[in-house]
Amino acid sequence: MNIGLNETQRKPVIDILNRLLADEVLLYVKTRNYHWNVTGPQFSELHKFFEGQYDELDEIMDEVAERARALGGRAAGSMGEFLKHARLKESTGSIDAKAMIADLLADHETLIRGLREDAAATGDKHGDAGTEDFLVGLMEQHEKMAWMLRSYVS
Repeated sequence: MNIGLNETQRKPVIDILNRLLADEVLLYVKTRNYHWNVTGPQFSELHKFFEGQYDELDEIMDEVAERARALGGRAAGSMGEFLKHARLKESTGSIDAKAMIADLLADHETLIRGLREDAAATGDKHGDAGTEDFLVGLMEQHEKMAWMLRSYVS
């Protein structure tokens, strides 16, 4: 592979992407769980809202995995790998709609902070401007998703 990045540069970037992929998968599963299990007066609205969010996360997961592959790496693909590498935590138990929104918002904000750090590392430390740009774009998507969640709790 001759793309202007050597193996020493690509390997840590692929690791960053797989950690991000793990977070995206956990957030996707959590959002889908909340879509299935939301109850209360806003059921219909939140059911559709969560569906829109997990659809967007589905696209993000695919893009992250493909970016790792484009750099010559392997994309993580098992729940064991995702749980081992994720910064986010699984949801447990049954919670009300307000707590679901707060939980998803906190996870998006965690991802946003992580993406800021990861984007800087891929560009400054590893010389991969392409992945840096890619991660900044994902950060902006998560900022928008967080803003939409935040509108339910403000």
